[in-house]
Amino acid sequence: MAMLPPWMRSGRVLTGLVVVSLIFLCAIFAPVLAPYDPNQQDLLAMFLPPAWAPGGDPAHLLGTDSLGRDVLSQLIYGARVAMTVAVVASVGAMLLGAVLAYIAGYFGGRVDAVISRAVDVWMSFPPVILSLILMVGLGVGLRNVILAIILVDWTRFCRVLRAEVMVTARRDYVSAARLVGFSHWRTITREIIPASLPLLITLMSLEMGIAVIVEAILSFVGMSVGAETPAWGQMIADARQYIYDSPWGLFFPVLAIFIAVFGFNMLGDGLRRTLDVRVAVTQRV
Repeated sequence: MAMLPPWMRSGRVLTGLVVVSLIFLCAIFAPVLAPYDPNQQDLLAMFLPPAWAPGGDPAHLLGTDSLGRDVLSQLIYGARVAMTVAVVASVGAMLLGAVLAYIAGYFGGRVDAVISRAVDVWMSFPPVILSLILMVGLGVGLRNVILAIILVDWTRFCRVLRAEVMVTARRDYVSAARLVGFSHWRTITREIIPASLPLLITLMSLEMGIAVIVEAILSFVGMSVGAETPAWGQMIADARQYIYDSPWGLFFPVLAIFIAVFGFNMLGDGLRRTLDVRVAVTQRV
C-alpha cells in the first residue's frame, strides 16, 4: 500500500472505481451477461415479481415488466446508453469548456469579458429546460442527446476552470516561463494545464454523474433513444403506469441511476481530496 499513489489509497476513490467499473463491465459485456434479449416479450409472464418474492420465477431474477420483458436484461443493456452518454458527453463538454476557460483565464481583458458574459447568459437558463429545448430543435436520438448535454454543460467547466487558470497564470513560475521566452501555447500546455489537471479530472468525473441524470430525464419524456433501445429513464416511464401492480419495475431503474451517480460522485470527491494540494493540506491542518 505504501508504494501506491495517494489517490489509490483513498477509500472514496476505490469505492467509486469499483462501482463505475462494474457498470462499465455490464455495458461492455451486455450480450454475455443479459439472460434474455431486452426486447423479448412474453405476455404469459407479465408482472412477475423478483425471484425471491412470492410468485417469483428464478428464470427472471428481477422480475418482468408489463410486456413480459426481463427487467435485469433491460437494466444491463440500459447501462450501455447511460455510460455512452456519460463518457462522450463529459469529454465533449470538458474539451469545449476547458479550451474557453484557458483562453479567458490566461489572456484576460476583453477576451475574458466576452467569454465570461457568454457563460453568464448561457447559465441563466435552467439546464434541464435548456436541454429539452435543444432536443426539440435537434430531434430524438443518442447523438443529439450527447450534443445537447455538451452545449448545456460546457459552462460548468468553463466557469470553475477559468478561476483556477487566472490564479495559476499569476504564479511566479509562469511569469518566469514567459521571461525565458516561452510562447503562449507552450506556457499554457507546459505550465498551466498540468497545474489545473486535478481540477479538470474531478470536474469530468462529476459531470459523468450529471450526464447520467440528464439522459434519464430525456429518455423519461421520450426525447432520447428510440423505444427499441433500453434506457433507464424509459424503464421508469413505462413502469410508473403500473406502480401498484409491479413496483419493482420502477424501483430497479431508479436504483441503477442512484448507484451510477453515487459511483461517479464518490470518484470525483475522492480525486478532489487527493489530487488537489490545497484540500489535502487543509485536511492535514
